[in-house]
Amino acid sequence: MKPSYGSYGLKGRAAVVTGATRGIGRAVAGRLAEAGALVCVTARDADGVRRTAEELGGVGLAGGVGDPDHLRAVTELALEAFGRIDVVVNNAATNQPYGPLMDIDPGAWPEAFAVNVEAPLRLVREAWHAWMREHGGSVVNICTEGAGHVGPHVGAYGTSKAALLHLTRQLAGELAPAVRVNSVSPGLVRTEMARFVWEPGGPELAAGLPLGRIGEPDDVARAAVWLASDAAGWVTGADLLVDGGTRVRTAYPGPGYAAGDILRSYAPPRS
Repeated sequence: MKPSYGSYGLKGRAAVVTGATRGIGRAVAGRLAEAGALVCVTARDADGVRRTAEELGGVGLAGGVGDPDHLRAVTELALEAFGRIDVVVNNAATNQPYGPLMDIDPGAWPEAFAVNVEAPLRLVREAWHAWMREHGGSVVNICTEGAGHVGPHVGAYGTSKAALLHLTRQLAGELAPAVRVNSVSPGLVRTEMARFVWEPGGPELAAGLPLGRIGEPDDVARAAVWLASDAAGWVTGADLLVDGGTRVRTAYPGPGYAAGDILRSYAPPRS
């Protein structure tokens, strides 16, 4: 039986979700709409944005979150369409540049921070000045379980997400009590961004997790919606780990966890 979100206090509230046309972002936007929220979606794929907005009965604007003008325009669109912005979900991310930090072109390094750290900050600033400072609200940043440890070839991604984790706590302190700011840190989830990990090694990876399966976008979406809602009204500055038990795997008497080996062997597609 699907859990009910009717009591979460989101009906009639307005949410902005980035990276909302597929994977975790699409699942979050869908769950918010199911809970009664008005949803403004954004992503780079114009057709996907249009389709997703239509499916959810909301609005959308295509563009890259690395562009400050786009984030301003998204905020203005949500205010024009809904008259308010109560929830911001920063989901859009990049795993580029990929590779050992000593081999990465220094010119490519800023890309990870522009998308994974600066864009969430800019969008929260826009929402804060436009609505949340006076009326309150909730921010959920999609981080990663990997922000808590190192991994091969994902140094730029992990470092930028660790910065996002700190940013979440910093904003929680600065924006309280009007705005709650939290994060969700997924483990390995069946998304396009992580396809290069789970597609070649899915059964091994699932067998090595205490809960016995790779995560699905909806696992993360349900956690994000809870954090965004009144049900988490006394929660701020928290990071909710949604990882199938990844961090307790050493106590689990199952097969070894093979993510490290797979990451060493496979690389994501170039963006």
